[in-house]
Amino acid sequence: MAERMVFEDRDRFLEALRRRVREGLPGERIRVITPFGVPEVEEILSPGRSNVRFFALVGAACGTAAGFALTILTSLSWPLIVGGKPVVSFPPFIIIAFALTILFGALSTFAGFLLLSRLPSLRGIRSEEEHGNAFVILVEDGERR
Repeated sequence: MAERMVFEDRDRFLEALRRRVREGLPGERIRVITPFGVPEVEEILSPGRSNVRFFALVGAACGTAAGFALTILTSLSWPLIVGGKPVVSFPPFIIIAFALTILFGALSTFAGFLLLSRLPSLRGIRSEEEHGNAFVILVEDGERR
């Protein structure tokens, strides 16, 4: 069961949030619901660097490898010798590898974003009950759901 604190005043909300963080409560266990964007929350919770960048790196590397593998294996399967040039020639393959690098990197970044933010989940997007114009601090239990 999550601990819920509801505030009508923005300053009292920010003070309570700072106090919870000072007490040593990890930011991953705190969930905040506000009626509008409050930039101080981002500073107080300081989520750190996201792990989405690892998804982008792995996806881009896989895209590069897939691009070169696709073009080289296609050229070797259907060799077309034109003007005495080698069958496997890297300069024209770079264009395909670059395109697949961008495509795979973008798709894996999007998939990583969805995975790390636990989407699609209506529970994560919208609270179970409406809080109106109140500022809410939810402290989740020790285990993550």
